[in-house]
Amino acid sequence: MNKEFKMLAKTLYGFEDLLAKELAHLGAKNIKPGVRNVSFVGDLGFMYKANIALRTAVRILKPIRNFKVKDENELYDQLQKLRWENYLDVNSTFAIDAVSNSDNFTHSHYVSLKSKDAIADYFRNKYGKRPSVDVDHPDVQINIHIQDEFCTISLDSSGDSLHKRGYRSATNIAPINEVLAAGLVLMTGYDGTQDFLDPMCGSGTILIEAAMIAHQIPANINRREFGFEKWQDFDASLFEVIRNSLLNKVRGSDRSIVGYDKSPSAIRKAQENIRNANLDEFITVKEQDFFQTEKENYSRTIILFNPPYGERLPIDVPVFYKSIGDTLKRGYPDTKAWLITSDFQQGLKNVGLRTSRKIKVFNGKLECRFAMYEMYAGSRKASKNKPSKPSVD
Repeated sequence: MNKEFKMLAKTLYGFEDLLAKELAHLGAKNIKPGVRNVSFVGDLGFMYKANIALRTAVRILKPIRNFKVKDENELYDQLQKLRWENYLDVNSTFAIDAVSNSDNFTHSHYVSLKSKDAIADYFRNKYGKRPSVDVDHPDVQINIHIQDEFCTISLDSSGDSLHKRGYRSATNIAPINEVLAAGLVLMTGYDGTQDFLDPMCGSGTILIEAAMIAHQIPANINRREFGFEKWQDFDASLFEVIRNSLLNKVRGSDRSIVGYDKSPSAIRKAQENIRNANLDEFITVKEQDFFQTEKENYSRTIILFNPPYGERLPIDVPVFYKSIGDTLKRGYPDTKAWLITSDFQQGLKNVGLRTSRKIKVFNGKLECRFAMYEMYAGSRKASKNKPSKPSVD
């Protein structure tokens, strides 16, 4: 049986509880949400599973040493104490990602350089030869995190960020991050038992993430590789067992997943990405202006918008957002519409509908609000007097 060890899953601000819930569902132990991260315990197979399946994780780190450190010389000495040959050899390549929140270490880049020197000198002194640095495609990615006087050295099991799912070859202006898209879909309560609409779908990322959630398709099943595949202890047969086990849980769904966009080029890009994700049979995209549409059926529907914020495309923001509200009010009864925007004044306030929920999230460095609008069939008062239907939180 594989030995269990502590790991850290990094995520986006506000997604910590979503990630903790995902980890619990996968079977992680000792789950503890932090700030932009969740720690947990699992074995080697679970590390593989977490990388393949988690939708809201950015990367999975495996800590290998913790120590107190006051200056760069102490950092160098502590790094020299690790037996680095357990993790890489002189013919390997490595890269260092450093994060520092400390008065004693004010430049993360300098931390990276000092750490690189320590590892290189360790091998040179012991073997007369040192591994090379490769920042683009290293065999081993090392993460160094300094918080005040505490330093944690970790191996990055993911390699490239887990938002790089492997299906997106075509993009529009400022495409939404895949992890952000998946997290937003999960926040709506969507689980494949409702119809789903992205009225301004762009290159299709939100649609693809929704389809994978609906059908329980592992988030990173289309990735070409993970960082752990180049580790010395990589177990290829165990990896295949875990991968096949996750694929065996894929399920069907008879609900529709539809995307609109008025741009023909956006539709072509969405179709290409959907094909790359092998989801053609589950997603429909249409060249259509949302403002000219109405709801196509009477089923419960979740709508998720990532409209222009005014920073990506030249639009008349107040008019544009008012049209969103008017279209929802006129043509989309019995829906829960969610909208992410960084434009609180000109955008969100001009939708003209009362928000049922507002959640603070970030799209890159942009602080945003993820707002929900409940659209009832008839008036809200009349709706409350009717027998209740199952609802999505």
